[in-house]
Amino acid sequence: MNAIPPIEAQDRPARLTVGVVGAGRVGPALAASLQLAGHRPVAVSGVSDTSVRRAAELLPDVPLVPPAEVLARAELVLLTVPDDALADLVSGLAETGAVRPGQLLVHTSGRYGTAVLDPATRAGALPLALHPAMTFTGTSVDVQRLAGCSFGVTAPEELRMAAEALVIEMGGEPEWIAESARPLYHAALAIGANHLVTLVAQSMELLRDAGVQAPDRMLGPLLGAALDNALRSGDAALTGPVARGDAGTVAAHVTELRRHAPQSVAGYLAMARMTADRALAHGLLKPELAEDLLGVLADPDEGPAPGTSGPAPDAPDHGPEGGDR
Repeated sequence: MNAIPPIEAQDRPARLTVGVVGAGRVGPALAASLQLAGHRPVAVSGVSDTSVRRAAELLPDVPLVPPAEVLARAELVLLTVPDDALADLVSGLAETGAVRPGQLLVHTSGRYGTAVLDPATRAGALPLALHPAMTFTGTSVDVQRLAGCSFGVTAPEELRMAAEALVIEMGGEPEWIAESARPLYHAALAIGANHLVTLVAQSMELLRDAGVQAPDRMLGPLLGAALDNALRSGDAALTGPVARGDAGTVAAHVTELRRHAPQSVAGYLAMARMTADRALAHGLLKPELAEDLLGVLADPDEGPAPGTSGPAPDAPDHGPEGGDR
């Protein structure tokens, strides 16, 4: 592998020409934020009609060209394609000679570090992995949301300062992630952000079924307070029937979910078991109340949870359960 030349302090951050390969929700927003910092977007590639419109809105007057042409025009190239497409894209660009020595090549995948850029690095590119820990809408609001956003940064040591400088220019906060820790880092974010959307959407659906006219208005203050408490206090913020060991209430929940939303039962049981484990470990759930609770939460296909004698007396019968970035 070619040695990566150090970037001198006076060259950081130079005003760079910027290209985007993959005009999904992320790339145009990052390029627009770099433009605000004085860099100059010069080319973008996109395939779908939505990508073309998005690029036109966030990067007006920037020409839409094929990926190889983006690399030919730009000193800093953002590779903002889906994770599963990234490795093939990098290999293809390197094999066709599109990569130029000294070119900054940045991907925004949370899953990967810089190893996925190895084919381009061997061709002389300078590899950076800058992952914004934020959900994107594909609109101009994303540029504003980058202010204070944490970025998972992975780069060779000699490029670390350059990577962090770019993040700061986009308004973000760099957080160094080791190459080997990238998959765990990304899994943690998926649990916190992606699963949160699923849980909130499911909660709103159930509230509508229960007759609530404005579930978003009802959940807003509650979930906002819960998130704030969790970020401040971690497991000490746990509340509710599972943390209290209220097996009867939890059993009633399971009964109603089986009746009205059987597809949500497995998720409820899994999250409740994890909540019970954490509440026990942190002394919030009394051990003498845990046995009946864990009986209610036992997977019907596996039998009672370890250490329990079976379902609590008031638990229901457990029938089959319903089945560009």
